[in-house]
Amino acid sequence: MPATSAFRMLFQAPLKMAATATVGLAMVATTLSPAEVSATANGTPVGTWKTIDDETGKAKSHVEIVEVHGKLYGKVARLLLKPADTICTACTGARAGKKVLGMMILWGLSYDEGSGKWEGGKIFDPEKDKAYRAKMWNIDNDQLKVRGYLGPFYRTQMWYRVK
Repeated sequence: MPATSAFRMLFQAPLKMAATATVGLAMVATTLSPAEVSATANGTPVGTWKTIDDETGKAKSHVEIVEVHGKLYGKVARLLLKPADTICTACTGARAGKKVLGMMILWGLSYDEGSGKWEGGKIFDPEKDKAYRAKMWNIDNDQLKVRGYLGPFYRTQMWYRVK
């Protein structure tokens, strides 16, 4: 199966295919050459980020973000407050009983030239079992603002690049 077809199959319906999408993200990420990754990494959210919980102010996890065909996808790469084998107990559907580590929590964001932000995708909160409309933008190369929307309401987090 061509990589593009596999990509479409794995990422067009991430809520329905969360278990296989995580494997697909790893497969797609490993198909990028170092030149492609470094060419997209400057001034974009591509890379690994330390997430800060907006409710507690504590560092919570590391999220690895990749860009594939102009869209961003992110998975939990490391848990900082919980054991690596933590199961998503709040999750339902395809994510029910799955490990949080490796879970895709960000998908489908495209860069908007006009606003200078990545938008149009979703971000998933495993503790609340909710997917939100997502928007993100770099403050600088090492700081990222991540915002999830539910109707007119939103939550914003600052994420910091892991070096």
